[in-house]
Amino acid sequence: MTPPTGPEPAAPEAGGSLSRAGDLFQLLRDGKARTRAELAMTTGLARSTVASRIDALMGSGLVGPAGEASSSGGRPPSRFAFNPAARVVLAVDVGATHVIIAVTDLNGTVLAERRLAQDVAAGPVVVLDRVLKEGLRLLGQAGRGTADVAGVGIGLPGPVEHATGMPVKPPIMPGWDGFDVVRHVQRSLPVPVLVDNDVNIMALGERTAHWPEDENFLFIKVATGIGAGIISSGQLQRGANGTAGDLGHVRVPRGDDVLCRCGNYGCLEALASGPAVAKTLTQQGLPAHDGADVLRLVAEGNVQAIQALRQAGRDLGDVLSTVVNLLNPSVIVIGGSLGQAGEHLMAGVREVVYRRSPPLATTHLRIGVSGAGDRAAILGASQMVTQHVLSPAVIEATLQVTG
Repeated sequence: MTPPTGPEPAAPEAGGSLSRAGDLFQLLRDGKARTRAELAMTTGLARSTVASRIDALMGSGLVGPAGEASSSGGRPPSRFAFNPAARVVLAVDVGATHVIIAVTDLNGTVLAERRLAQDVAAGPVVVLDRVLKEGLRLLGQAGRGTADVAGVGIGLPGPVEHATGMPVKPPIMPGWDGFDVVRHVQRSLPVPVLVDNDVNIMALGERTAHWPEDENFLFIKVATGIGAGIISSGQLQRGANGTAGDLGHVRVPRGDDVLCRCGNYGCLEALASGPAVAKTLTQQGLPAHDGADVLRLVAEGNVQAIQALRQAGRDLGDVLSTVVNLLNPSVIVIGGSLGQAGEHLMAGVREVVYRRSPPLATTHLRIGVSGAGDRAAILGASQMVTQHVLSPAVIEATLQVTG
């Protein structure tokens, strides 16, 4: 299967044997095995129509046999189910100072993974060429080839125009502004390539893995920068230009004299990010270079570091209380390297959010630490690709090409 690149194509007109195979396939994506008769009963389609569409889906490899159902007499009917091993996804998380590359199946199960130290400031060609080199190596490690790749999902640590996959004036990514990431990757892997801001795909990954029933969900990344992935009514919200959720540059009242790298004063990122907390401790006479040093000091029980991290949580909570009032989420998950530290940052967040937000908005609000951890972005990159390549319209087009 080589799904088309670019926007999803329109489904074929009704009437052909494949006219709604993509819709039928969506019923099977839950992994539950069904017979042709069960599918006919569920869809209201004739059994002959169901049979032709199942044959087409089996020909693509996306659906496979799943044993036999019990029989009341005669030959037992065959059962069919989604085959997530039919294709693989190359999922990539590019951070400020790291790259994580993984090969997953179509259910997001990680088959092979590699973590590398890599400065994003080295530029797009250096970073992406390394990603491709390691990605091809991982495919071999997983026993798969380039023909098995359904698509590539990439998360970047800056604003991205999702429709084109181009970074837009990313503050910590020199040389990336307007770079055609999709075209560069497709020179080596001519498959669909989807690119998004890293916190957006972290939100997708975290929700899919741990909060699938919650349709109003916020993922907050606290690391070198601070950002939010917003899922409202079950849909990821990117905004008009892909900058929705840029909490790092929201003003915090107590930061009037704190200069941010964006040129403004009082930004949340300048007060509560890993480097900001490290800078605060250094100014107080406790040397700390970055967020990792902060976490080390906290783990050692240093009271000064614990108090600084809790204050960072309060500053984050100050901004999040406004977000809660505006969006009314049912879940807020804190992730990123500093967020994973957990209790002290979380205590500060909860202290302010529950005090500042109205009772109705917080009655059922849950605030917790990321369950997916540093795999959230990888899981989200995989999910972003599968949402596209397994959508009804793309399945329809794929079956027409291969049929």
